[in-house]
Amino acid sequence: MRARFHDSISANTRGAHVLTVTHLAIARGGSLRELRTDISLLQDRYAQDRGEPQLDPSQDYELLLGYENGTHTVIRFRRRYDTCDPHDYRITNDTMRLLYAYHSDDPEGPRTGSEMRILSYHGSNQRGARSLYLMERVNLEEPLPRDVLSWDLRNPAVTLPVTEDTLYWCKIFKLPSIRRKHHMVRYEPVHQPGNRLYMHHVIVYECQGSEEEFEIHARDRGQVCYQPTMPPLFFNCNNVVIAWGIGSEGFSFPPEAGYPLDPDAGPRYFMMETHYNNPAQDADITDSSGIRVYYTASLRRHDADVLSVGLDPNWRHIIPPGQPEVVSEGHCISACTQQAVPPRGIDIFAVVLHTHLIGRKVRLRQIRDGVEQPPISTDNNYDYTYQEYRRLQNPVKVYPGDHLIAECTYNSEGRTTITLGGLTTREEMCLVFGYYYPRIDLSLCHSLPSLPTVLHSLGIQELWPGSSPVRIKSPPELADMTLESRLVTYDWENHFRSFQEATHKGSFKPLCWMKKPTLLPGTENSEAFYPNITKPYEEVSTCHNRWKKPRRRKKPGDGQSDEEDDASDEDEENDVDGEDGDKTKVYSSISLQESSRLNTGDRPSCKTVCLLLVITYCILQAFWR
Repeated sequence: MRARFHDSISANTRGAHVLTVTHLAIARGGSLRELRTDISLLQDRYAQDRGEPQLDPSQDYELLLGYENGTHTVIRFRRRYDTCDPHDYRITNDTMRLLYAYHSDDPEGPRTGSEMRILSYHGSNQRGARSLYLMERVNLEEPLPRDVLSWDLRNPAVTLPVTEDTLYWCKIFKLPSIRRKHHMVRYEPVHQPGNRLYMHHVIVYECQGSEEEFEIHARDRGQVCYQPTMPPLFFNCNNVVIAWGIGSEGFSFPPEAGYPLDPDAGPRYFMMETHYNNPAQDADITDSSGIRVYYTASLRRHDADVLSVGLDPNWRHIIPPGQPEVVSEGHCISACTQQAVPPRGIDIFAVVLHTHLIGRKVRLRQIRDGVEQPPISTDNNYDYTYQEYRRLQNPVKVYPGDHLIAECTYNSEGRTTITLGGLTTREEMCLVFGYYYPRIDLSLCHSLPSLPTVLHSLGIQELWPGSSPVRIKSPPELADMTLESRLVTYDWENHFRSFQEATHKGSFKPLCWMKKPTLLPGTENSEAFYPNITKPYEEVSTCHNRWKKPRRRKKPGDGQSDEEDDASDEDEENDVDGEDGDKTKVYSSISLQESSRLNTGDRPSCKTVCLLLVITYCILQAFWR
């Protein structure tokens, strides 16, 4: 038996009331037949501990569809994003950790009535978990243009070292032979079989500079990045085109935008940076993975690009050990957007959030004239192993003078020494990549804590000039101690709060990189501080505006639900049907495309079994780590 999740979200937002529609497919053996109504049972249950989930007094899930075929049992249901039920998990833009379990036998007890049926333990082999976005997923099943072409950027048999757990590999590629401008409309990872777990991330950059020199490097197999042997020309590749992270299936552009591949006005050479992670230092690992790009001559309305916002990966990014929450912030200051963003602004339509192992929360904040706007993107359940692009429900405008903040929250309780910013997986990052249009000349909009800020946060007043290793001059009690020793022996337990305050309020160096790559004129030697926010953003709870007491549906089998007897304006505002008024019929029918897709799965050899699917609170409730 094999479990697969297919989730589709249909929403018609009127105010704060939204409904979600999801269907769950579970593969099974047996012949093609319709799912009988007497075994199509869906119950809303919740779990607070290990054991059988309890029936929720408020039945907030509505069954829309149930059927079986030769390979699958399918149940489709819907519920509000926020049911205001304390036993239900609120569905947000956060990464959702979906838990599932199934059993081959029907549960004991009556098929009808209000009595609870006894669920048999599913066992250790009939359960699983998966991280998903339920609201901002990229639809990779959208049809590609008929004239689509593909371009593979793959590494030529890179051997992973056995003495280190991290390898950055850089390879130059030349644009395919095209005579006029095309648009990239989709990309996806190409994994060498068996090597998926070694791929941490892949970033493709535009390259600026001598085409003759890049042509020579394009014929080479590539080399280790960011080492003294790396050609200086490679540092001219800094404008991000593609940012793929672990767990991602790729990205599909919206119909109105595409990344321009232009042999005349655009770059003709690109650098692919592959971050390999081999924590066990497995031997004899050779990899030829990469990225597949889909592009078309059918141009779209907008030329898209990527803007990177966050902390520049550097040792000045310090994360103390043993703390449940450490907040770090990377700034794209208003002076950068004031110069680089056109008066009409840019539209951010998709984002991917990026940290390493101990990142737990990430958000991209937006400040305009001292007033904090709703976050462009936020994830309070960040999963390092699921770094998928989010396609925003509506593009977000960024205007000249806006201040952007990439804010990352880390949990360092499992570490006994400090974590520094850097490129390896053991080190940390805080970056947000945003796809936007129209294209501007700003590429990387980062910041870096100033050296005085770092020293002040560690209680250091002055360093000995030119000392190697770097030594402390004052205060007297720290005189002649090395900076490294101070970092290692600092009393983080008693001074963590003062450290956080010093890094938050201290100065930082803005890094506004153009595509050239050069710093934006006027920002080369500037120093900046945290913006003055006169009106912070506050999320407003919508539950108290809906009803004083959540309406209760009766338990399954008790007859007609209270909700059917209690039609109200609130129901209309939460109806996914919207103006059409009949979209539920779509959910109650089996489309030819869906049936065809489900029937293409491999048929297990097991005998026919009956499945009872119980959709429990624990599916959406527990984001267990």
